[in-house]
Amino acid sequence: MEKALILSLILFVALITNTETNTHDLTIKVKELNNSDGTVVFTLYNKDGSIPDEKLKNYYKKDIVEIVDKKAKVTFNNLPLGFYAVTVLHDENNNKKIDKKFMLPLPKEGIGLSNYDDFGLNNRPNFKKASFNLIKDTTISVRVIYK
Repeated sequence: MEKALILSLILFVALITNTETNTHDLTIKVKELNNSDGTVVFTLYNKDGSIPDEKLKNYYKKDIVEIVDKKAKVTFNNLPLGFYAVTVLHDENNNKKIDKKFMLPLPKEGIGLSNYDDFGLNNRPNFKKASFNLIKDTTISVRVIYK
């Protein structure tokens, strides 16, 4: 009986230790924004089919940060191992949504996605292309595109 209790305790400690070491931090940086107006909305996704997300409602985590000298960065802490994708919105008017150009499906403000240097009708955003496997503490840079 005492042996079973000790074994259970060892397994419990091993599970806790394993869980703690299987989380990582993800830092996302953007630079060369057109200006320092507004804020940057960083959204993190962890499910296939969650991108595109024009209404910014399908995200796993989101943070809004100030811009300093046309740059911004955020760190999401203690993320479980897995596949993630990032979108970035340069929200120049601080309305926390993606504004569209009149009569066009293109955004008025700058947008960026992990693993994308450009996007459009022939290169529409999707989770599979934007995603990356988070297996360690990671820093990525996302290019913000102005159309």
